[in-house]
Amino acid sequence: MSELLKNIDARTRLAGTNKLEILLFTLGVDTRTGRRESFGINVFKVREVMKTPPITAAPDMQKGVEGMVSLRGQLVPVVDLSRYCGIDPDGKREIMIVTEYNGHTQGFLVEGVDTILRLDWSQMRVPPDMMTSRLGGLVTAVTELEQDKLIMMLDVERVLSETTQYDEESTFKDIESIGRDFTVFYADDSSVARRQIERTLTALGLRSVGAVNGRAAWEELEKMAAHAELSGRKVWEMVHLVLTDVEMPEMDGYILTKKIKSDPRFDGVPVLMHSSLSSMSNQTLGKSVGVDAYVPKFEPHRLADAVRSMLVPESVNLAA
Repeated sequence: MSELLKNIDARTRLAGTNKLEILLFTLGVDTRTGRRESFGINVFKVREVMKTPPITAAPDMQKGVEGMVSLRGQLVPVVDLSRYCGIDPDGKREIMIVTEYNGHTQGFLVEGVDTILRLDWSQMRVPPDMMTSRLGGLVTAVTELEQDKLIMMLDVERVLSETTQYDEESTFKDIESIGRDFTVFYADDSSVARRQIERTLTALGLRSVGAVNGRAAWEELEKMAAHAELSGRKVWEMVHLVLTDVEMPEMDGYILTKKIKSDPRFDGVPVLMHSSLSSMSNQTLGKSVGVDAYVPKFEPHRLADAVRSMLVPESVNLAA
C-alpha cells in the first residue's frame, strides 16, 4: 500500500480537474445492519498506512481515542474509527492510517484497507438524510460503484474536532467586529467547518450565506448574479467575498473558483480558499485557478485576520 501513496506529484495534477483519489477502508461489521461497509479518505490527507504499533493509553481520553504512538520521535494521537462510529466496537483493528493536514498528524485505526480509487467529484453525492442521521452526520459524501456498492466519505474533520479536548469558547474569543456592512458567501461540506465559519463571521459582525458543496454554491451564486443584473447592480455590491473549501462532493473548490474567476459577472469578488489541505503545493494549486488568498482550517483567528485583510485592507496597514 505504501507504494500507492508515493506519487504525490501525479496526484497534485488532479487539482483543477474536479477529480480526486480516495483510499478505501473498512471498519468491520456494523452490528446494527450486519453489513461490512466501505469508507474512503482523500489520499491527499494520507501520509502512510502501517500495522498498528503499540499504543500508550492515557487517562480521561475522549470517545474513540485509544491513546498515542511514537512515530519516528513524533507523538501521534490515535483514534479508533470503529469505536467512534459505533461499528463493531469489539473487533480487531490491526491497520493504522496515518493522516496529516492542518499541520497536525493523527492515526486512525481501521479493520483493513483495500485500494486507491480515482473518481470525479461529480460522482460524489450529498448523502440522504436517513444515512447521515444513522451515522450522526459523519458522512459527507457517497459514491456508488459496480454491483450497487456504496463508498462513504467520513467527515474526519468532525472526528478530530470531537476527539480533541479544547475550550471552544476561547477559540473565538477576542475576534473584533469589522464594523462594516459586508456579506460573505461560503461553501463547505463539513458541518463542523460550517459551524466554525459561521461563528467566526458572526464574531466579525458580517452577514453570511452558506452552501454544502461547490455545485450548490455555484447555483446560488448564479441566482445572485441574475438578481443583480435584473436590479441593475453588480454582484460585488451584494457578495463581498467568497470563502470556499477544496474537498466537496459534486464540485470541488478549485472548479468553483475557476467558474467564478472566468465569469465577468463576478469581477471584483475575491475568493478565499479555506482548507485542511494547507500544504504549499495545495496553496500553489489554489492560486493557479485564481484564488486570491489561502487560509488553513480550524484556526478562527487566522480566518478572521484573512477575511478582515481582504474586506478592509487598510485595517492591516493601520495595525502595522
